[in-house]
Amino acid sequence: MELANRTALITGGTSGIGAATAKRLAREGAEVIVAGRNASDGAKVVREITEAKGRARFVAVDLADLESVRRLADAAGTVDILINNAAEFPFGPTVEQAPDVFERALATNVRAPYFLTAALVPRMLAKGRGAVVNVSTMAAEIGIPGLSVYSASKAALNSLTRTWAAEFAGGGVRVNTVAPGPTRTDKVMATMGDSVEQLAKSLPMSRVAAPQEIAEVILFLSSDRASFITGATVAVDGGRTAV
Repeated sequence: MELANRTALITGGTSGIGAATAKRLAREGAEVIVAGRNASDGAKVVREITEAKGRARFVAVDLADLESVRRLADAAGTVDILINNAAEFPFGPTVEQAPDVFERALATNVRAPYFLTAALVPRMLAKGRGAVVNVSTMAAEIGIPGLSVYSASKAALNSLTRTWAAEFAGGGVRVNTVAPGPTRTDKVMATMGDSVEQLAKSLPMSRVAAPQEIAEVILFLSSDRASFITGATVAVDGGRTAV
């Protein structure tokens, strides 16, 4: 198991890509910290991991609340892998966006990973190794109507990946981004509905991804197999940003 004796923190680990990633990393031997707002969903993910002989625990967090982010960092302690996955996903025309929705999205999608990374990376640097994987979106690279707030926040996260890679590489900490295309999660389907299938038709592969497909790439970037990769944004979008 390639992640034995390592601890991984996954934000938004209670559902979708985050839950799939938590389960996948646990199968590779990582002790997983599942962070999210929904305690019942978190308990379910932890139970599924432990029933499969893995190790996991849940920590409640509201990433839009900076004090809650600080408590999460304290509760997590020293981690080897940080997956900044959680995100608010507002969908709608720019001219209809409410300021409070905008502010919560930026707080969750940019401010939270910024300060969570800032709190946890010094402990990785002290150990001389670590991996941070930011979960972004293909919408940070192409224009998709209705995703103005979400795509802007994720473009900021892509930029942070490059800066953090430059800052932390000398201390053995790698930072990369996974940029999924449309993925069949409860949140995406509830927010976008049939629009997801329409968007998928624009991909060369012409389909929606499964969360497990994204989790496999996150696992790779978290592992020593990606030991010479840092500062990269890996497109997992069925070829959409390539054409």
